[in-house]
Amino acid sequence: MFKLYLTSILVAEVVALAALEFLQPGLVRFSILVPIIPLTLIVAFIFRRRFGGPAYRLHRLSPQAITDYRATGPVTNSPETLSRAIVERAEEIQHALEESPSDEVRVEMCALGYRACANDMITLTHLINQALPDASFLRRARLRRSRKRAIDALAEARKALPPGALRTAPQERQ
Repeated sequence: MFKLYLTSILVAEVVALAALEFLQPGLVRFSILVPIIPLTLIVAFIFRRRFGGPAYRLHRLSPQAITDYRATGPVTNSPETLSRAIVERAEEIQHALEESPSDEVRVEMCALGYRACANDMITLTHLINQALPDASFLRRARLRRSRKRAIDALAEARKALPPGALRTAPQERQ
């Protein structure tokens, strides 16, 4: 993409200089416009090296940089964010089961996803219970709405699961 963008910019500059030369003969030869093409090339390559194309970033990557990488800080989910994630995953479970409800592997994967959503629902309830006492009236309404949306989505996902899907895993049934 870099080459495509650079080529299109250079072509536009050459066309602009040719049009300017056609309209005002001799103006381009004796002006400061002639070095614009080499300057464009220099700036583009400096920009690419500085802000990184994949080839230049690869040179800076080392095994030590990979092992020393740490996240910038602990990830704290707000109740609204966690609720949205639960709703999205529950809807994906529903869609996956609608596509092929008889596929045993898909049902097991959806059951695992449902269990993860249920665990997140416990965390969501805990976060909301912590936030409710100090929350304003509007914040309380948003928190309750977030909890209700997550509960409703989880209930719909539960309805989509076939009977007995959550009882035990196939390995445990044998």
